[in-house]
Amino acid sequence: MVRLTVLGSCGAWPSGGRACSGYVLESSGMNLVLDLGFGTLPRLLSRLRAEEVGAVFVTHSHVDHCVDLFGLLRARALPKPPLAPVPVYSLSDLLDRLAGLAGPDGARTLRSGMEFHPLAPDSEVAVGPYRIRSFALPHFVPNLGFRVEVEGRVIAYTGDTGPNSRVVDLARDADLFLCEAMLQGTSTSEPEPMLLAAAEAGRYAREAHARRLMLTHFWPYDDRSVSLREASREFSREIVLAEEGLEVSVP
Repeated sequence: MVRLTVLGSCGAWPSGGRACSGYVLESSGMNLVLDLGFGTLPRLLSRLRAEEVGAVFVTHSHVDHCVDLFGLLRARALPKPPLAPVPVYSLSDLLDRLAGLAGPDGARTLRSGMEFHPLAPDSEVAVGPYRIRSFALPHFVPNLGFRVEVEGRVIAYTGDTGPNSRVVDLARDADLFLCEAMLQGTSTSEPEPMLLAAAEAGRYAREAHARRLMLTHFWPYDDRSVSLREASREFSREIVLAEEGLEVSVP
């Protein structure tokens, strides 16, 4: 069985009782983490011991997607004896973000807490039972969407992205399409939008023939039912709103 658990569903910052972007995939005895934004680590460690995290994939270096990774590295590096370093896969600029969080006295934690694997855009890696293909997608900083294949299932995750036809390629025939839907309505003042609207998420899901859509990465103050209605006008299959603690199987 393949299972996805939502650790956090907010963008930018978490509202009370919530967290920012973070998800766990469980399959064939291996736990794969996708992003660890504000407030996700306590939720992760309420489910798993630090040593049970098999690998972490980070879409991009914005803190609402990666800041709690440093806490996980401390949980691996500082016990006596220390735990094995956790494999971390991301674009190389994540190291600069983590170094800024660590400060001069935290260099040992970075070195011993993780085994860093820089990802090139549009690359493919195998980690345990998972095969992960990365897609370069437009955002304010370099961002990778991840297409994860495991046990014959496909889980696609956008990270943060603006409108782009490659989102359809990322989500093609996905069993679960985990898609940013931060904006509502259709108007934007940005000449080159770097975030998706819920209706766009629904349209991409329809064009990709995804089997199920999960909307996520909401503004903390927005009414999420609006996003659901807007996406439903474009996508007639099942739509799920990401919620902290939500577990979904991927049959």
